[in-house]
Amino acid sequence: MTDPLTRRAFLHGTALAALAASQELYAQPPAADDESHWRAVAAHYDVSADFINLENAYYGIMGRQVADDFKRNIDTLNRDNSRLLRQSFDGDGTEAIRLQLARHLGVPVDEIALTRGATESLQNLISNYRPLRQGDTVVYGDLDYDAMQYAMNDLAERRGARVAIVRVPEPATRQGVLDAYERTLRANPRARLLLLTHISHRTGLVFPVADITRMAKRRGVDVIVDVAQSWGQLDYRLPDLQADFVGGNLHKWIGAPLGLGFIHIRKERLADIGVHLGDRDYERDDIRSRVHSGTLNSAAVMTIPAALRLHEEIGTAAKGARLRYLRDYWVGRVRPIGNVDILTPDVDGMYGAVTSFRLRGQGTREQNVALARRLMDQFGIFTVVRHGPVGGSCVRVTPALFTQPAQLDRLVAAIGQIAAG
Repeated sequence: MTDPLTRRAFLHGTALAALAASQELYAQPPAADDESHWRAVAAHYDVSADFINLENAYYGIMGRQVADDFKRNIDTLNRDNSRLLRQSFDGDGTEAIRLQLARHLGVPVDEIALTRGATESLQNLISNYRPLRQGDTVVYGDLDYDAMQYAMNDLAERRGARVAIVRVPEPATRQGVLDAYERTLRANPRARLLLLTHISHRTGLVFPVADITRMAKRRGVDVIVDVAQSWGQLDYRLPDLQADFVGGNLHKWIGAPLGLGFIHIRKERLADIGVHLGDRDYERDDIRSRVHSGTLNSAAVMTIPAALRLHEEIGTAAKGARLRYLRDYWVGRVRPIGNVDILTPDVDGMYGAVTSFRLRGQGTREQNVALARRLMDQFGIFTVVRHGPVGGSCVRVTPALFTQPAQLDRLVAAIGQIAAG
């Protein structure tokens, strides 16, 4: 649990506030609609005033104190050069950071390794998955990340396996999602490996990962889980997902510098993920042999503790509640417009910050590219187009902790004007 004193001092940044915090500790997390509180949080992010940024699922802006720490680390590394890494930071320094990250993830330190992001983590898990045999089937969903779909296709081609794709229905319901995965697994009795995404980068749908994982395991199917969009946004620990193999990011909802992530392999399953490209820097029973990234951005790695500290000061539960509040704010005002399809249901546990929409009957790539361009050019609102859902392309909207309700009012007005023709 976050120290209330730390949070209050962070938010107000004065000795007076720190004194007040020592006398009046938080009994409850801040309310999601407490605008004075969240304006204080937003003040710690340097955001461009040239446009409204509603494309925050790509990567997260570093808080000012994290960015300052990153700059100091760059300067230190540039000054002290290889001596710092070879005699001081590499080894004990990185191990201390790995220990801290493991505590946040809720797993033993020997079950995680640092990577350059979720893409590297998941590609290594997929490409080095050993139990797949000729004639087996790999399964993934149409809402999974593109690069991970490519990796699954490549694995199947190299091993002589088949590919089965789960088509997630629209509109999505929890039972509908479970049924779609159940049907696909039942139709593919030789399924051996399933890729599963916690929060889809395409629509923002939150999948019932633990339930699907248990479903798959009952059929002897291993699961690799992509938590790139969920870690730092949803309040959970890795064991809650029931998965043996997980890849995630630190530069999205944790707000660390770009190019940071982690790989998780449950210790009992380490042998089922092969050593990456014959690595010999670490022993075969060390998870770090499953990643060989070369020379990392060490200044970014050094900044992980500052990012975790800020994340903890804000609080995962409070952050998630605020992001869902902002999502509900604009979605609740857009739904009555009538000519707009919202692709993520208003059901607890099935959405976070990310939600996509399309104008009814306009699901082509070209139509949605034009829609996103119009939002930016005419209204100054930056979003992004996503492709792949069964109903067609869509526009993704993702607020952040620095997003103000008044900015979402502008989004709602823009969508209303465009939908009216």
